[in-house]
Amino acid sequence: MVSLVLHYRRIARLALDVLLGAVETDPATAHVPVERAEGPDALVAVIRRHAATGRRPVVGWSFYSASFPEVAAELARVRAGTAGLDALHVAGGPHASADPEGTLAAGFDLAAIGEGEATLPALLAAVAEGRAPGTVPGLAWREGDRVRTSGRAAPVDLDAVPPCAPRAGRIGPLEITRGCVWACRFCQTPFLFRARFRHRSLESVRRWVRFHARLDARDVRFLTPSALSWGSPGAGCDLEAIEALLATAREEAGPARRLFFGSFPSELRPEHVSERALALVRRYCDNDAVIVGAQSGSERLLAEMGRGHGVEDVRRAVALARDAGFTVSVDFVFGLPGETGDDRADTRALLRELADGGARVHAHAFMPLPGTPWEAAGPGRIDPETGALLDRLASRGRAHGQWKRQQRLGFSAGKGDPSESL
Repeated sequence: MVSLVLHYRRIARLALDVLLGAVETDPATAHVPVERAEGPDALVAVIRRHAATGRRPVVGWSFYSASFPEVAAELARVRAGTAGLDALHVAGGPHASADPEGTLAAGFDLAAIGEGEATLPALLAAVAEGRAPGTVPGLAWREGDRVRTSGRAAPVDLDAVPPCAPRAGRIGPLEITRGCVWACRFCQTPFLFRARFRHRSLESVRRWVRFHARLDARDVRFLTPSALSWGSPGAGCDLEAIEALLATAREEAGPARRLFFGSFPSELRPEHVSERALALVRRYCDNDAVIVGAQSGSERLLAEMGRGHGVEDVRRAVALARDAGFTVSVDFVFGLPGETGDDRADTRALLRELADGGARVHAHAFMPLPGTPWEAAGPGRIDPETGALLDRLASRGRAHGQWKRQQRLGFSAGKGDPSESL
């Protein structure tokens, strides 16, 4: 017998809800007992309780690279508190997929490689039947000093899996697109989900917005790496498709619920922003703020990272959004690999210009992520002049974000000292 125990951390709960939904709706695992636990102590108690019933707990973890050191420490505490019990700890998410060897070295029994909606139910079925986990596609494990894998999990058809946990009534942002065609060199998304788009169909969106409404959710939000890319197979923007999406979502959400598009957890690519696109958001949605992805004010760095747009696209997008009455946050990443003094000066100039025009800077420090082309680069060093500018903008309410924490996290991995001269 088997049970599923999910280690709920705040930043991972949405991914775990999607995995829970896959388990709930798979006929082979719909009967498997599932329990959520928040924090190591609660997790220890739940594992002990499930083991006492004669079931083998499969413990699901999901995390990003920035959380890996903290998660590894939590795993050590849980293992110490459940010594002698036959629990199977499986790690998923971007970090486990990109660095299965390091994930297993931290003490996990299995690392999921790729998307987990098919892998987790198949793993639970295999454990229940006494089969080896290695028979399930999409897993890595250790045999002695070697890491073995059963290959990468196949890409998921979004229409075939729920974007939430319907039986448990756990909902979140509705994922409408997976993958990204631009493959920016700092980002895990295209390398985890492959550099192409998979869109949820309009009818599937209708079904799940209706489900949100039935649960009386106050807000309906969309999860996508590029909001205005929905319905387009490549780098373009199909506004007829976008209008159909928003009109359908508005119809199903009804007047009692708020609809958000182009704000967290999705953003607008600057070259997609147009008067018509913004008018559609105004017509159908409730958000008065949008996020525009810029990442740098240096034309050279934008080309180097493969962004697919220029600085002028950013200026134009922010101006159009401000003219349309939106509050605008603009994403920037500081301390990028190969960044020069001229690159920093260009970015600072753009920051001042945008802030003076009423936009807010959403600041990030570069962190090298496994599985990306820049994984071997050092962590981002934000130079003193740029750091001082960000502090001044923050004091005026024109900058926000976790750039200081991200810089500390990058260097806490032992890759350098943020006090080193630049």
